[in-house]
Amino acid sequence: MMKNITAIKLVLLVFLLNLFSACTSTESNSSASKEDDEIATKVNDLLSQMTLEEKIAEMTQDAPANERLGIPYMKYAEALHGVWLVLDYYGNTTVYPQAIAAASTWQPDLVKEMASQTALEARTLGVTHTYSPNLDVISGDPRYGRVEESYGEDPYLVSRMGVAFIQGLQGMGEERFDKNHVIATAKHFIGYPENRRGINGGFSDMSERRLREVYLPPFEAAIKEAKVGAVMPGHQDYNGVPNHMNTWLLKDILRDELGFDGFIVSDNNDVARLGTMHFIAETRTESAILGLKAGVDMDLVIGKNEKLAAYNTKVLKDTITKNPELENYIDKATSRILKAKYQLGLFDSESKEIDTKTINAGRKEHQEFSYEMAKKAIILLKNDNNILPLDISKIKSLAVIGPNAHEEKPKKGTYSLLGGYSGLPPFYVSALDGIRAKVGDKVKINYAKGCDLLSNSKEGFPKAIAAAKKSDAVILVIGGSRKTGGEGVDRANLDLYGVQKELVKAIHKTGKPVVAVLINGRPLSINYVAENIPSILETWYLGMRSGDAIADAIFGDVNPGGKLTVSFPRSVGQVPVTYLQRPDFIGSGKGLFKDADKSPLFPFGYGLSYTTFKYSKPKFKNASISKDGSTTVSVDVTNTGKRAGDEVVQMYVRDDYASVGRYNKMLKGFERISLEPGETKTVTFTLGFNELNILNQQMKKVVEPGTFTISVGASSLEKDLHKAILTVK
Repeated sequence: MMKNITAIKLVLLVFLLNLFSACTSTESNSSASKEDDEIATKVNDLLSQMTLEEKIAEMTQDAPANERLGIPYMKYAEALHGVWLVLDYYGNTTVYPQAIAAASTWQPDLVKEMASQTALEARTLGVTHTYSPNLDVISGDPRYGRVEESYGEDPYLVSRMGVAFIQGLQGMGEERFDKNHVIATAKHFIGYPENRRGINGGFSDMSERRLREVYLPPFEAAIKEAKVGAVMPGHQDYNGVPNHMNTWLLKDILRDELGFDGFIVSDNNDVARLGTMHFIAETRTESAILGLKAGVDMDLVIGKNEKLAAYNTKVLKDTITKNPELENYIDKATSRILKAKYQLGLFDSESKEIDTKTINAGRKEHQEFSYEMAKKAIILLKNDNNILPLDISKIKSLAVIGPNAHEEKPKKGTYSLLGGYSGLPPFYVSALDGIRAKVGDKVKINYAKGCDLLSNSKEGFPKAIAAAKKSDAVILVIGGSRKTGGEGVDRANLDLYGVQKELVKAIHKTGKPVVAVLINGRPLSINYVAENIPSILETWYLGMRSGDAIADAIFGDVNPGGKLTVSFPRSVGQVPVTYLQRPDFIGSGKGLFKDADKSPLFPFGYGLSYTTFKYSKPKFKNASISKDGSTTVSVDVTNTGKRAGDEVVQMYVRDDYASVGRYNKMLKGFERISLEPGETKTVTFTLGFNELNILNQQMKKVVEPGTFTISVGASSLEKDLHKAILTVK
C-alpha cells in the first residue's frame, strides 16, 4: 500500500513540475509577444511621423541619429574573431583564433564564450550591429581566399559553430540584445563559395538539392535556433539571378520558409552592383528598386561613397514620389531597422564618450580566454618517431626558422599573422616570442628568418642553414598570411608561397630533427613537408597569444587535440577536395586520377595526439526503430597511452539504400572529450529525424525505411571509423 502511495505522489509531483514548466514557458512567450507588440506599436507611430527623406536616410549602415525624432545611431563593426572597426584601428581589442581555428577546437561552447566576450567589447566601443558570423560552407576549393573565415566544409559542423557564435553574441531569452549583447549578421546568403574558379564573388551555378543539403542548414539553424537578427546576401548570383535581387532566396526561402524576421543588410556596394557588376540595372535607381523589392533593407557602402550608394535620397526620392506604391517597400525596410534599434535598447540609452584608456588596457580575462582557445585549436598532423613534444631538459640549443616565426608590430593596420577581419590587439605573441618565453635561459635560441613570405630571394638561406646546424633541433615556421590569403586574395596555386619549399628542403638536408609549424589560413599542398618532415603542427591563425600556445604544444604543456575542418589537397588539380563525396567509379578503378592519388593529403576530421585512443564497437539502445522514432548510439573511448589528451569523437550517417542519391557519409554528431591515461569514457549520440532524414525527390525532409550505416570514430577516414547498422521500419 505504501509503495502505491509513493508512486501516486511521484506521479503528482511530475505533473505539477510539468504544469509549472508549461506555465513558465507560456508566461515567457507571452512576455516576449507583449514586448514585440509594444515595439511594433512604437515603430508604426514613429514611421507615421517620418518624411520620405528620413526613411531613406535610415536605410544605410551607420545612419546618423535623427535628432528631430530622437532616432538613435546604430554603429557597426566586424566581429569574426574579435571586434574590428573596419576603417579604424584606434583602441585595442582582443583578437581570438580565426574562425577556421576556432572550429578546429570542435567545441561550440568555446565559440559561444568568445562571441559573448566580443559582444562586451563591442558595446564598450559603442558598437551594436556586427557583420558576423560567416556561415559559408567551404566547398572543397582552398584556392578561394576566404576559407579562413569559415568553420569548414561540413554543414553540420558549420551549423553548430554558427549557432554557438550567434547565441554568444546576441544572447538568448531575456538577455537577447540586452546591454551586454549585439546583433549578429549571418553571411553570405547563400552558396557564396560555390563557384568554379575559386574566385571571391564568382557566380554560383548549382542544383536546388545541393543548395539545401550543403549551404542552407547553417542558415536554417541560425534562424530557428539562434534567432539571428540580421542576414547579409553574397556578392554573387545564384543560377543567373544576383542574390541581392533574388526574391526566391530572400523572400520565399529566407523569410517565408525559414521564418526570418530580422533585417537584411547588403554586402558592400552590392545593391548598386546590380548595375555595375551584374549589368542588369541600367541606373542606380533601377538597382535600388530591385533591391528593395527583393527585401534588402539596408544598403552597406563602407566609407559612405555617395557614388556607390543606392539607397540615397538623390537616387530614390523622385521615383518614389512619382510612384507612391513603392513607398511600401521603404516602410518595410525602415520598420525592420527601427525594430532592431528598439530591441537593442538604443532609444533608452544615452550616448557615452568612449573610454579609450579602458579599451587600450584590454580585458585580461578575454586575453587569457583567447589563449585557452588557441591551445585547443592546434592540430597535430604528423609525429613520426614521437619527435614531439620536445624535452627542454635534453636540448641545449634550438633553431627557430621561417618567415612566419616572428612579426614586428606594423606601422599601419594590424598583424598579418592574425588573418583577415582582425582588430588591433594590445600585443601579439609570435612563435619566436612564445618559444623564447617558454625556454628562458635553459635553451639557446638561434633565430633566422630564412626568407620573406612574398619574396623569391634565397639570400637568407645560409644564415638559416647555419642556425640549424648549430642547434639540436629545428622549429620551422612556414605557411601564409593575410598577404597571401583572405578576402580578395584567391590563388591559382596551393603550394607554399615564394621559396618556402626550397627553405624546407635546405633545412631538411642538415639532418637535424625538424618540426614544421604551419601558420596559414587555407589548406596547402605541402607534399614535400608531409613526406619528409617528421612532425607537423597546423595552427592556422591562433590570435594574439599564438606563440604562447604554439610553444605549449611544442614542449608538451599542451597535448594537441584539434581536428581538421577542411581537407588538404595533394595538388590544385585535385580541387575540389572534400569528404562530402557521392558514389563514383572508385570500386572499378575508373573513379581515380590516372597520375595521382585521389584521396586528400589530410582528410576532414583528422588530427593526431601525443597519446593514443581505442574505440569500442558502437552500440545502439535500440538497433531497430520506426521511421518517426529515435534511439541512441554509444561508444567507449579509452586513452591507451601515457599522457592525458583530448579526442574528438565523430559520428557519420549514411542511408544505405534510398530514393535519391546521397553523400557517402555525413557528419551528424561530435563531442570532444578529455581522458587521463587509462581512462575510459562513454560518448552517446542521438539518432532521430534530424540525423536520419534525407531530401526526397520533392525536396522534402523524410526518413525512409531501410538500413543506415552509423560510423563513429576519430576522423572521416574509413580506417578510423567503427560501424554498426541501424534498421528503420
